[in-house]
Amino acid sequence: MAGKVFFSVSMSLDGFIAPESPDELMGKQWMELQRWVFPQRFFRASLGLGGGGEEGRDNDILRETFERTGANVMGKRMFDAGEQAWPEDAPFHTPVFVVTHEKRDPWERPGGTTFHFVNDGIETALEQARDAAGERDVRIAGGGAAILQYPNAGLIDEFSIALSPVLFGSGVRLFEGVDASRVALEPVLSEPTPRVTHLTYTVRER
Repeated sequence: MAGKVFFSVSMSLDGFIAPESPDELMGKQWMELQRWVFPQRFFRASLGLGGGGEEGRDNDILRETFERTGANVMGKRMFDAGEQAWPEDAPFHTPVFVVTHEKRDPWERPGGTTFHFVNDGIETALEQARDAAGERDVRIAGGGAAILQYPNAGLIDEFSIALSPVLFGSGVRLFEGVDASRVALEPVLSEPTPRVTHLTYTVRER
């Protein structure tokens, strides 16, 4: 049985998931947005940052998201930013399918991450990711434009948002351009922690 297709992101209270310019990734606002992630034991271990770190519900959610994911899909904008910022042992540890017009051979990294470059659209990337994931789930990793194409095409089963007490004012808005006429949501989870509120929804056609 095929797994679900989902995305999970951190989002500011005013609806943004990233600064407008990739050059501002790792800047002050983005670091505030992701502040709930950095102290967690699972995050530190997965990036090779040494022992220690916090345990609790935030840590559990990071671990559960990683464990359910058998393959990732992302857009070229996210890949370009991450190629410069990720450590050599990229943090996915699954096959990753990059939706792009660039023709490029697969790029294998240590730790089980291999980037595959897909030139013929989001559905082909998802089909390849499903095959790679087996019975596990496929995560649409980002960025915002890539994520949005999947619910607009009726290809998302579920998503989770870590709603962070941060205001951006401008940037990449998660639901900018969503086709609300075809997307209906059913709440699954609303769970506050000291740093964020975790929200999960299933997605169905209207």
